[in-house]
Amino acid sequence: MDLDLDYYFPFSDVSKTLQRINMYPFFDISHYILMCLLVKEDTPQLGTPTFSRHHSFASWLASMLMCFAGTIIGNGLTGEPLIVPFQNHRDILVATIVWYVLNYAPFDLVYKLAKFAPVHLAVCLLKEIQRTRKVFDGVAAGVRLYPQAYLLNVLIGLVKGSGSAEMKLFERLIRGVWLPGVSEMLRPSATTKACLVVAIVFLMEHTGHLPAQYHNHVYLGAAAFFVLLRLAVKLLGPMDPFYPFEWLAGALLFGGLADAISGLFRQGGAASRPPSAAPVVATDGSAGAAANGAPKKAATDKKRE
Repeated sequence: MDLDLDYYFPFSDVSKTLQRINMYPFFDISHYILMCLLVKEDTPQLGTPTFSRHHSFASWLASMLMCFAGTIIGNGLTGEPLIVPFQNHRDILVATIVWYVLNYAPFDLVYKLAKFAPVHLAVCLLKEIQRTRKVFDGVAAGVRLYPQAYLLNVLIGLVKGSGSAEMKLFERLIRGVWLPGVSEMLRPSATTKACLVVAIVFLMEHTGHLPAQYHNHVYLGAAAFFVLLRLAVKLLGPMDPFYPFEWLAGALLFGGLADAISGLFRQGGAASRPPSAAPVVATDGSAGAAANGAPKKAATDKKRE
């Protein structure tokens, strides 16, 4: 007997609307705004807030790479040309307009408007709805091209949803900054981890491990997951809800527990050893005199005898 989720969660129409709604222009513009803001506000911009005024082309190229990062990296995984996103003149033009007004509007009016809390929150929520669509489309494209390559299917969905995080290392290089220590591979963000989890869920749906009649609820749940995560970060500050699970996995599967036990044994062994006796040195030199003068005194007494 199948569980009728529509009876308990009557939101199928909302999910269908999110799946059918056109991402252009509002959702795409929201994405472009956030990506251009990332480039503009990136702290290691050669130490100057006027980087875009002195290096306009580098700023524009870095912003375009961030705007189309998911498609560029996804094309690399699927064997398609990396420059395909630049064939769409409409998207390039819209992204360029967003980049221009954010960097060169008088008195930074557009930038201040984009950073105004209610506006910025609305832009972020639109971006998360678009992210859900990108992850789903990426997994679907991977399943269509490589039906049995589950790892590749998940990777395509992952980079479609969080490609900007992986592209940041290269766009910084364009701006003259090389920071390999902050690579997304070394320190993945909570957004990247969330995209990985959602991509795995969508793959399970494609492979039949999740019933097809629950598709609308799965999609809506993924969108709500992204939106709630973004709201938590905006309202509570930087956070990583996956850290407890990572810590538990590291302790049980990747040697963390064994290292902790061996450390306790080393501490116990060090505590059980007696402390080494240190030589006592007298301030007046009597100890040294007693130690060094004892043979001499014995020889003197023997000579007197």
